[in-house]
Amino acid sequence: MASPEASGAAGDVAAQTAAVEVEPIRLPSHEDMKMQDTYNNCVVRSVMSGVMGNVTDDLQLKHLFYSVARGGLGVMMGLFLGALENPVMAEEMTARQQIVYQAKQMGRRSMGNAKTFAVMGLIFSAVECVVEKARARHDVTNSAVAGCVTGGTLAVKGGPQAACMGCAGFAAFSVAIEKFMDRHT
Repeated sequence: MASPEASGAAGDVAAQTAAVEVEPIRLPSHEDMKMQDTYNNCVVRSVMSGVMGNVTDDLQLKHLFYSVARGGLGVMMGLFLGALENPVMAEEMTARQQIVYQAKQMGRRSMGNAKTFAVMGLIFSAVECVVEKARARHDVTNSAVAGCVTGGTLAVKGGPQAACMGCAGFAAFSVAIEKFMDRHT
């Protein structure tokens, strides 16, 4: 037999549950549906990715993070690689001239790398979106194909061997990142 204390506690829970008001489901407005349709367009997603960073379905804050990360990574790489370049006439330049030269080189390199990362994000996002819509599946294969196309496209100026290596390397990296991030479970 159940004790009177247990049945009293169960009665209190039932009374509290009955008193809780259930909020009705809100249907999306016309503006919400138009915004979602616009956001699901591959061109819009690609441009947002190139400008803002990685486009995902779940978090708008993630866009800002990836934007800062992509631009910041490009700037940091430019600063580092620009600082490694030595002026040809270093012996003939004063210390001030060398500092100004290094600062200009770092600035040029930073902008160049930031543009490269933006183009990389744009290509990857566009290809992944088109492949995902064509296959009607959301899995690692989409990332592998997008990585292959992105790597091949970025390395095409180096010839066919460089394009193949870029394709394979970027595809492998994309799959590794997808497995690490565990997006497709």
